[in-house]
Amino acid sequence: MSAVLARDTSSAANDHTAELPRGLLLPPRVAEAVWHGNELGLRTAPTALTGWPELDAELPGGGWPRQSLSEVLTAQPAVLEWRLLAPALKPVVEGGGQVVVIGPPRHPHLPGLQHVGLDEGKFIWIQADLPAERLWTAEQLIKSNAAGAIIAWLPKARSEQLRRLQVCAQNCEGLVFICRPDVARHESSAAPLRVLASVGLDWELKVNILKRRGPSHEHPILLPSIPGGLASVLTPRLRRPSRLIQEAPNVVGSPAVATRPRQHAAA
Repeated sequence: MSAVLARDTSSAANDHTAELPRGLLLPPRVAEAVWHGNELGLRTAPTALTGWPELDAELPGGGWPRQSLSEVLTAQPAVLEWRLLAPALKPVVEGGGQVVVIGPPRHPHLPGLQHVGLDEGKFIWIQADLPAERLWTAEQLIKSNAAGAIIAWLPKARSEQLRRLQVCAQNCEGLVFICRPDVARHESSAAPLRVLASVGLDWELKVNILKRRGPSHEHPILLPSIPGGLASVLTPRLRRPSRLIQEAPNVVGSPAVATRPRQHAAA
């Protein structure tokens, strides 16, 4: 009889637990700290605004992460990186921080940097030609935590090297960007955030978020971006080249006729 009562009591307790809502099974603080993979992650580490509200809305924490790597992929190196990152670098300089660039494939254009608000006195360019030199310099700067922002071009970095940089960046308060070619999108990377930047039709930047803490992002983000200095000289019509293409009349011409090469005299 006692065994029957014990079995009934145990089953009643299980039924009572099953009726409780799932949120009550964990303490509130623990339940709030649990991150679901289908939700956009909320970073506890600080972030910096990208300068693009459309992009901030899709990034965990609402901006570029600090204490972490951010990987920027482009088809042509040192072309779109400045347009994408410059709005976030300006507050770094205004706050007294330094922007250090390592091994840019092209010489930084000083007037263009000044146009976006970067002070040349806070801009340090380290030219390192060999991949090993770039990697070593980037690692030492990240470890020293001596710059407000670090931008390193590491086109040949391997996955284990990026993993080591990510470990170092966890103790770095500044922004750390690693620039690589777009073909690297198919390679594994320890960077928690990976974005692919390309050119849109109407002076736009197309940004695809390849990796973030949260659900996958399928569609590109269009950011209105006219290269520095052109905004003041472009007419309203030239600001939207797509409209010019749509308004252009259809021109019908005669197809080009390919001429036959002259046969050799001996033939």
